[in-house]
Amino acid sequence: MIEQVASRVVYENAWMSVREDEILRADGTTGIYGVIDKPQSALIVPLQDDGFWLVEQYRYTVGGRFWEFPQGTLPDRGDGDPAEVARHELAQETGLSAGRLTPLGRFFHAYGMSSQACNAWLATDLQPDPAAAAPDPEEVDLVAKWFPRAQFEAMLRDGRIADLATIGAYGLLMLEERSR
Repeated sequence: MIEQVASRVVYENAWMSVREDEILRADGTTGIYGVIDKPQSALIVPLQDDGFWLVEQYRYTVGGRFWEFPQGTLPDRGDGDPAEVARHELAQETGLSAGRLTPLGRFFHAYGMSSQACNAWLATDLQPDPAAAAPDPEEVDLVAKWFPRAQFEAMLRDGRIADLATIGAYGLLMLEERSR
């Protein structure tokens, strides 16, 4: 077991905080952990006509544009009902609303360095949402587009989809489909 002996926030902004924790391990040795704290997020798998709505945007941290399932958190590190976070992100990023949201599972984005959990949802019975909020300033270049499943799987193989959360959520969807 690891015991936290001290903790200090070394950085924070509207989306996250970074803290450094001093720890004591069971064997008596000490160490530190750097932890990125972010609120839980939602990832939405918008399924329509055996294909998926994806969003493409520039990801500054890796210097490229990639396709992925819509995902995100509430503004200002807000914490809300997971289904409402999913509905908010789906509408904001795709302009769609879901007649039905089915939970697929929960996972952590990168628990070796971050506390952020993600709730994955299957969104079906999709319709245009006239009340959809405008994208965040960081997402003004976001593009939403529908892809047939075969093309989606080809994009997984060739690296146009490189987001681990999208890949993991697709695995959860496949398990859900297999259980029916």
